[in-house]
Parts: sequence; C-alpha cells; structure tokens
Amino acid sequence: MGVLVLNQDFTPLALCHVNRAFLLIFNAKAELVSESKSRVLRSISQSYAYPSVIKLNRYVNLPYRSVILNRHNIFKRDQNKCQYCGQIQDLTLDHLIPRSRGGKSIWTNLVTACLSCNAKKGDKLISETDLILYKKPIKPSFIMFLKNLNHQKQNEWAPFLEPKSHS
Repeated sequence: MGVLVLNQDFTPLALCHVNRAFLLIFNAKAELVSESKSRVLRSISQSYAYPSVIKLNRYVNLPYRSVILNRHNIFKRDQNKCQYCGQIQDLTLDHLIPRSRGGKSIWTNLVTACLSCNAKKGDKLISETDLILYKKPIKPSFIMFLKNLNHQKQNEWAPFLEPKSHS
C-alpha cells in the first residue's frame, strides 16, 4: 500500500511505501495528515497509526513533473482496456493516425487496443472502419496518475488530489 506524500503547502508530491512514511514521521521530517482506520503498525511494545497521507515539514522545490510516455503508462491511462471493445486481454498499442500515414508516437495518438481490434483497424483511420473509440486519448497529468495508482486510498487522498474550487 502506498502513502500519499504532500509538500509543505499540501500539494501532492509523490507516493512512498508505508515504512518510509513511518520513518519520516518518526524522525519529525513529516507529519501524519490521514491514517488508515482499519490498520495499525505494531512494534513489540507499541502500536502506531498506519499512515495514508503525510505532509513534509520542509518545502521541497521540484520542477514540473510530467508522466513519461511509455507502453506501461499508456496502458495505465487507458485502465488496461482496449479502447475500442473494452477487452482486457492480449493488449497492445494502436496509433490512431497510423505511422504509415505520418502518425507520431505521442500521448494523443496512442491508445490501448486488443490484438483483434488492432488487426481490424490495421493502417486505417478510425473513420475508415466500424470501430468506435471509447474516449479521446489525452496526455495525463502527474496528479491524474497519483489518483489512479491506488484505488483503495482515493477516498482519503481525494481532498488533496481534486482541483481546488475557486470561490
């Protein structure tokens, strides 16, 4: 299980293992923001809160973080489902605009497809087939990936991962 790590200003920074989160709290480098209601950490003589969200005590200045374009991350963005039929087996990548027609390997031109749908589409455009694309591919943000990484934690993480509404 991962722990959401927030910067000092409560912006999402990363995920870490529960052991690392506990050490950061224990060494006063972070504070517990949210804990698991169903789990605890135990030593021989004590019980400790099981961290779900922690906040660093010092601000960490990081440059803009983007998600790396690779096969694994495209599958993750597309929730490991064929974007044409919804199948979850025999997955591969499909270029919406085929490379043979000048299509590039970029976020908005790549989707997860099963072997059958990919073969059916071949080097055609979607409009030249009877396939229907479930959703238009987008370049995911780092926050979007954090949201999708650990579904069990989304409720506890939601206040920190949802965009702030401006009143």
